[in-house]
Amino acid sequence: MMQREWESVDGIRFCPLTPEHWSEFEKLFGEHGADGGCWCMWWRLPEERFEEQTGELNKAAMKELVGSGRAPGFLAYICGEPIAWCSVGPRECYQALHRYWQLNRDEDKNTWSIVCFYVEEKFRRKGLMKILVEKAMQYALSQGAKVIEGYPIEPDKKLTGFAGFTGIVSVYKSLGFTEIDRNSRNEILMRFACED
Repeated sequence: MMQREWESVDGIRFCPLTPEHWSEFEKLFGEHGADGGCWCMWWRLPEERFEEQTGELNKAAMKELVGSGRAPGFLAYICGEPIAWCSVGPRECYQALHRYWQLNRDEDKNTWSIVCFYVEEKFRRKGLMKILVEKAMQYALSQGAKVIEGYPIEPDKKLTGFAGFTGIVSVYKSLGFTEIDRNSRNEILMRFACED
């Protein structure tokens, strides 16, 4: 289970998404649930089920997950206001990853995945993603992760809207991740092998 709060970095405070922070998560994601009613459920559900419950049902599913006691990620704050989200956890939490990658399910428990980011528009393109990935790595390592994976894209033009929600390759490379594979969605499987 995530600790209640992490130390601040450059004036940014980080907290796991626990029930007492639900209203802040809801505020950050807004009325439409970030990307078209996703509510960060895309990687957690079979595709058909995700499509069936886009919007309020996805929101309810995420709220139930948060209430279960297993924080599905963390929020970043500036001056008490939520400005960003990062979803990180054991790969077994994100069964949809197996739709797009040939992954060894036997390694799911020891492999941690950083799958999604949401940053409030006015804080984008300010280097925040690297700080979020670093925090996610620190947390995964503290929980005994043997391998950490990311699934970023390598943009060939300036990103707009929600593009890049899985991360950017250059950020992962700068933190020691290695490219393992690419898929048809222009996502790149990157992996960081933790030292024993």
